[in-house]
Amino acid sequence: MERSDQTLSRLRQLIESRDYDEGGRMPPERSLASELGVGRRSLRRALEVLEQEGRISRHQGRGTFVNGGNHGLGQASVPLGERDAGLSALLARAAIPAAANPALEYILDHTNPLEVIEVRLSIEPVMARLAAFRASHAEIKLLQALAGETRAAGDPASYEKADAGFHRAIAEAARNALFLAIFDTLHASQRDSGWRRLGENAHCYKRQSVYAGFHEEISAAIAERKGDRAQELMQQHLCDVQRYIYQHAFPGVGTAQ
Repeated sequence: MERSDQTLSRLRQLIESRDYDEGGRMPPERSLASELGVGRRSLRRALEVLEQEGRISRHQGRGTFVNGGNHGLGQASVPLGERDAGLSALLARAAIPAAANPALEYILDHTNPLEVIEVRLSIEPVMARLAAFRASHAEIKLLQALAGETRAAGDPASYEKADAGFHRAIAEAARNALFLAIFDTLHASQRDSGWRRLGENAHCYKRQSVYAGFHEEISAAIAERKGDRAQELMQQHLCDVQRYIYQHAFPGVGTAQ
């Protein structure tokens, strides 16, 4: 799996560095495999992922074509209000969906922040690792921008919105539909007032600074394609959130492992 992820990462970088025009034709598979130093089977799997994303189109007998040029969205340090419409659209897309069906609503009515953080610890570090290999250039810029928003947020509502967007952007960049569905189920539960009291929020500016620091480090690891580092940082981040929840839910009791 890691070899395929690395091939996908290299292929994304190649497409971005070449700055293909709309409909630009890519080299044949044999040439691509040789240029990237990867096997044909690994390359085909990576091309299949990009085709499913709509990034490329493959036509038998004609070749492989890029469905757009570079999707960079500028520097993440630019204030949100001054960024282009592309980044604003991605930020809007990062919003957490509401529950979609009665069965899901039932689950959300019978869970709590302690259960939620336990499941998040089981899946989000893995998603961060996958995102390091699979995130597009545009998604990396979005993550960096959202990490900056969690740092700059001046009130709890602004922080929580940027935080939710940051974690969901990683879930999307992981390119795993099942992980994303579980993630959305978990985060739909965070509309509950109990989570707002106990979860990852900015009601304490010290905690906001700590969490924003994790977000910045995680986005940097993903940008550098360091999957193991991104996984480790996400694990540390959510363990810190878990400790905070347990300290407030059960004062004087150690964190369950």
